[in-house]
Amino acid sequence: MDVKSSVLERYSEGAKAQQADLCCPVDYNTDLLKILPNEILERDYGCGDPSRYVREGDTVLDLGSGGGKICYIAAQLVGDSGHVIGLDMNHDMLELAQKYQAEMADKIGADRVTFHYGHIQDLALDLNAADSYLQEHPIRNKDDLEKFDAWQQQQKHTQPLIADNSIDLVVSNCVLNLVDDAQKMQLIHEIFRVLKPGGRVAISDIISDTFVPDEMKADPELWSGCISGVFQEKEFIKKFLDAGFYAVAYDKWDSAPWKIINDIEFRSVTLTAIKTEQTVALDEGHTVIYKGPFTSVTDDMGYVFDRGDRIAVSNVHFKALQKSSLAKDFVLIEPLAKPCCAENWSDSMFTLRSVTDSRTGLASTENTSSCCG
Repeated sequence: MDVKSSVLERYSEGAKAQQADLCCPVDYNTDLLKILPNEILERDYGCGDPSRYVREGDTVLDLGSGGGKICYIAAQLVGDSGHVIGLDMNHDMLELAQKYQAEMADKIGADRVTFHYGHIQDLALDLNAADSYLQEHPIRNKDDLEKFDAWQQQQKHTQPLIADNSIDLVVSNCVLNLVDDAQKMQLIHEIFRVLKPGGRVAISDIISDTFVPDEMKADPELWSGCISGVFQEKEFIKKFLDAGFYAVAYDKWDSAPWKIINDIEFRSVTLTAIKTEQTVALDEGHTVIYKGPFTSVTDDMGYVFDRGDRIAVSNVHFKALQKSSLAKDFVLIEPLAKPCCAENWSDSMFTLRSVTDSRTGLASTENTSSCCG
């Protein structure tokens, strides 16, 4: 089965006329929908609302942006200092989104959205540039193909469509399941590549409670209908952990399945995660306390936090916890005064921090002495 062709055909039809089978019921913020054109609202296909994770000032990347609904919602949230990038491989969907770009910019008060033609599993390749190259250099033989492959690698290296470490938040709404299984891990690595250190992920998608059998994967109708290509519920989390993400969690989990096919439950979830700082970890006096309700928890770095203990963590670990979905479960204590020369972090430093060294109400300058000589 040609996954790409079946998906393109189904969603091109969806851009021209509403396809009820392609979406789950979603409760959006109705205030943010008021200014959106009815045509975009009617031809939107999703299973969640990742826009609620957008913060003011964010640079947001929407993977598989379709008719632009999430992009135009996010554009109202990022403010004047933020920007939203929509990316899709379907010309008909991009045409629908761009049809209202000037109107939406006028309603919002600024043009904060850019749409790109590209594959979500290869965020470096500009497909418009590739089309232009092929028009000038059509492939007639093996040598032409090798030249095109070399051009692609050079283009992605020197002029990537989405640059490394450039995005604050990657969102997606029921699109990852449409990517061929062989390219799904590449897709997750691409998300990791483009995120800034400390960047966040909010992916709304369909998952299955058991693995989808091969005979269902071979059905183009089921694949393009967001069924055959879904991640299994535990596999989805593991793939993001394997790519290096931290605090990977299901922030939303629909208790009722969207569909049940062949005794397999398919439901909507929203997965969140962060990309940790890619810097040398230091002991700068940061402290965390796990509040409960469990006796202890183990995070994705393998550290165990016992309930109620004041635990020393590195600056990098502290920032990761602070930006993650775990933050609500911890007391996060920043040092009142950083040491003049912080030590490089080692696992042996993951231990109890004294009360005196981790108080929030007493300023101390004792640890700013001439420890650096």
